[in-house]
Amino acid sequence: MEGIIALLIPFGAFAVAGFAIWTRHQRKLIEMRGQLPATSDADSERMREEMKYLKDRVAVLEQITTDSHSTKQLENEINQLKDI
Repeated sequence: MEGIIALLIPFGAFAVAGFAIWTRHQRKLIEMRGQLPATSDADSERMREEMKYLKDRVAVLEQITTDSHSTKQLENEINQLKDI
């Protein structure tokens, strides 16, 4: 029993120190969140439009890479450019 108590004392000190560090970190996170600028509706709309544009581009690239006809055509064009 005495051995367990002897082990719990240092563990308790580490637990309290860890809790203090975690609490300080959480407080800083809350402060930082309060300082972040809020995004406006215009920014949100611009980001939505940009996201849609990027999704469309990715869809086109996926179609090019998966379509065997497009792949052959692209390969031929690359080979023709190498010959120049």
